[in-house]
Amino acid sequence: MSDERHQNLAIIGHVDHGKSTLVGRLLYETGSVPEHVIEQHKEEAEEKGKGGFEFAYVMDNLAEERERGVTIDIAHQEFSTDEYDFTIVDCPGHRDFVKNMITGASQADNAVLVVAADDGVAPQTQEHVFLARTLGINELIVGVNKMDLVDYEESSYKEVVAEVEDLLKQVQFNTEDASFIPISAFEGDNVAEESENTGWYDGEILLEALNGLEEPEPPTDADLRMPIQDVYTISGIGTVAVGRVETGLLETGANVSFQPSDVSGEVKSIEMHHEEIPQAEPGDNVGTNVRGIGKDDIRRGDVCGPADDPPSVAETFEAQIVVMQHPSVITDGYTPVFHAHTAQVACTIESIDAKIDPSSGEVAEKDPDFIQSGDAAKVTVRPQKPLSIEPASEISELGSFAVRDMGQTIAAGQVLSVNER
Repeated sequence: MSDERHQNLAIIGHVDHGKSTLVGRLLYETGSVPEHVIEQHKEEAEEKGKGGFEFAYVMDNLAEERERGVTIDIAHQEFSTDEYDFTIVDCPGHRDFVKNMITGASQADNAVLVVAADDGVAPQTQEHVFLARTLGINELIVGVNKMDLVDYEESSYKEVVAEVEDLLKQVQFNTEDASFIPISAFEGDNVAEESENTGWYDGEILLEALNGLEEPEPPTDADLRMPIQDVYTISGIGTVAVGRVETGLLETGANVSFQPSDVSGEVKSIEMHHEEIPQAEPGDNVGTNVRGIGKDDIRRGDVCGPADDPPSVAETFEAQIVVMQHPSVITDGYTPVFHAHTAQVACTIESIDAKIDPSSGEVAEKDPDFIQSGDAAKVTVRPQKPLSIEPASEISELGSFAVRDMGQTIAAGQVLSVNER
């Protein structure tokens, strides 16, 4: 398996529809859960009288340990198939799934939507599909899960498929870009091998569908953009800025600019996995030492780009947002915190310019007085302190954001245009 072929995969859908079990099943079937971990859980299951190999029990325990912050090797969020190394964005249990899905490091290339055969489309199913659509996920694999609970009946499967297709049409998602697979994550049907229980189904199984996903184009030819996660002082080297290259190339000897701190210098060295490298490309997490830049000159949330064409800093920006949950209504002047790449900045929604019909993308109402949960809108936003952000159409990796307030994700959005300072 080469490092070249990599996909960020979001596993989305309603919380009770079996996402954790599916993630566990994928990790198990691809040999990504170490044998000793399984053995240990198997023994526990037997002690508690849950004899046999209680697969879901193993998975729930892994999920629970992750919840409690017990460090499980990162391998548990990654698995490899014949074609790709997958990183699961949103291991179920991340409470901040929406924020993770939207901000930089975990932008998903594709998604698996899990819908339970015995329950069909639930409110969260709709929310996640709308989000996936807003965030530019273009290919969807729909796992109609828990087929074992409906006796593997084709009619139950077809009902759910029809429901999901309606939902996709509502959000203008091309149903031809969605594939449907009847699965049981718990029993393993149609995940890694064909199930004898669904003789009526002759399509691909889940792992085949994952192998068949289109390869995302690495954005190497775009301008360099590297949001800064941390800044350290390392003895013998000096100031080191740590971040993940989102687009373009970071090369030693290049002149770079950090915005909005507005300082620039020459890249002296780049380090990855404790080794010096001459250049870093999209997806690489690196540390870089830049000549003439001290620890107090730059900070988390800055974006590193070419000195001769620095990252843009917004005076205001136009955005399209989707309100997911808000206890009351949002009006002009509302100032929550925007999370964009590694930056967290309080921003004021100066004006709500239009309400958008989420199913068609057309303007439903100009200059509405307010928006509320479930609404999509175009808004003008003014950051309360300098923020480097880009139009999603130009650099999608720096054009998405989550809006947070009162400890929860209120809205998600994409930058349409930036009015620079």
